[in-house]
Amino acid sequence: MVGSGLCNQTGAAVGSLAFPVLGPVGVVAVRQYVAAVVLWAVGRPRLRSFTWSQWWPVLLLAVVFGTMNLSLYTAVDRVGLGLAVTLEFLGPLAIALAATRRRTDACCALLAAAGVLVLMRPRPSTDYPGMGLGLLAAVCWASYILLNRTVGRRLPGAQGSAAAAGVSALLFLPVGILVAVRHPPTLAAAGCAVAAGVLSSAVPYLADLFTLRRVPAPAFGLFMSVNPVLAALVGLVVLGQRLDWTEWAGMAAVVTANGLSIATSRHQTEAQPSARPSR
Repeated sequence: MVGSGLCNQTGAAVGSLAFPVLGPVGVVAVRQYVAAVVLWAVGRPRLRSFTWSQWWPVLLLAVVFGTMNLSLYTAVDRVGLGLAVTLEFLGPLAIALAATRRRTDACCALLAAAGVLVLMRPRPSTDYPGMGLGLLAAVCWASYILLNRTVGRRLPGAQGSAAAAGVSALLFLPVGILVAVRHPPTLAAAGCAVAAGVLSSAVPYLADLFTLRRVPAPAFGLFMSVNPVLAALVGLVVLGQRLDWTEWAGMAAVVTANGLSIATSRHQTEAQPSARPSR
């Protein structure tokens, strides 16, 4: 889990090193290509057997997948890795809080909202477009979760995710060609973009597959809460992006809200009697 989280955030940081040459759009295009190759090899989708009821969520997932990565990487370029990932993390947090009606979750929602207010408080240097892109990434991540559930029910294995990654890569193909023609990539920039695709797509995907075979899903979800912190630390070490104490406090509020919601939900589930009849 630690390796997966660090690889994901390190990939985003390394990819941002290519922004001066390729821009966020070019880096995201390369990442989509790498993700498509990896997921296609794993999922091996049988496209000819897809029906329309299977195709439409796949197509929506492809659009959301590309928009999520593009908005996140553009936000990283504007507001830094730690803040961008923290804002994006509001997407899965909103999904988790919307699914329950417990008082604890209401308190978690208020805590997360307080953290966001601290992060987005008006200042002369506040980059509202960058923060808006981070929130757009959050909406896309929430949509990604919901669409993945639908795709998972209608298609076996990883066929749906592989097909969506392939469609997303096709959508970014003309964009990648245009970027390469207008801004010919250097070897270093191309290497950083490819590394971002491998570290942020291939390695985490495979690592998560193996991890979920050994770690319960609630524990995995709880660990996911620390990703904004990992992003801030990677941003500090790799990119030299420093956060002040108020930004750390706002990030801590969002992370705590998510962790508390997952932890209390897990304990409540464990405390409930099993519905399975005894033998």
